Amino acid sequence: MSLKRLTGRIAVVTASTEGIGFAIAQRLAEEGAKVIISSRKQKNVEKATQLLLGKGLDVTGLTCHVGKQEDRQRLFEEAKKKGGLDILVSNAAVNPVVTPVLDCPEESWDKIFDINVKSSFLLAKEALPLLKLSKAGRIIFISSIAGFQPSEFLGVYGVTKTTLLGLVKAASLQCARDNITVNSICPGLIETKFSDAITSNEEILKTALPSIPLQRVGKPGDISGAAAFLASDDGAYVTGENIVISGGMTSRL
Repeated sequence: MSLKRLTGRIAVVTASTEGIGFAIAQRLAEEGAKVIISSRKQKNVEKATQLLLGKGLDVTGLTCHVGKQEDRQRLFEEAKKKGGLDILVSNAAVNPVVTPVLDCPEESWDKIFDINVKSSFLLAKEALPLLKLSKAGRIIFISSIAGFQPSEFLGVYGVTKTTLLGLVKAASLQCARDNITVNSICPGLIETKFSDAITSNEEILKTALPSIPLQRVGKPGDISGAAAFLASDDGAYVTGENIVISGGMTSRL
């Protein structure tokens, strides 16, 4: 049974109709938050919303492409209707190319940075006026262990995730004066559609597992508990941190 640390709070979670985002949205709602979930695809939004409503959770679903200002604004307008905003979880990310960093086409570089970094920056910037009105404002970016320990073939993706680590450090200083915490969670290898090419391939998995001391691939639920902690009063004195959840994989800059 989940704790009820977030009763009365309002959360926006982007890219939250499956995988890590969905697990975070569910956990925040289980802990009492009113959660606005979103995805680019309407059918995914409808499916996830119905699933969470069926569990008796207070959830609203909206379509949102985080690269579009009008879509981002719709999320915050919905939050205002519910009474404000206390928690922003920026989870959206893309990785359309699997190449070493210097082999990445310029247009792919721009797209990956636009979604993985710029949209996170803009979400936080646009959420700030509402978060300032909260007594417990929280910004949580979902980064990656690739931000610490890059993989050759996730070149630009890893660079964007390293950039988020810096954004956390800088934004936490600015937001502290308004009692808003800013942190990121950096998952290791987690069983999601995003990592399916690795987790569903036994040969690749055999190569990957030795780098994980706990000898297992993580589950989305392994990430959602950390998000709930950071969003709650238990995490009120944690800010400017990039928290790695990786089963013990090496992580350093």
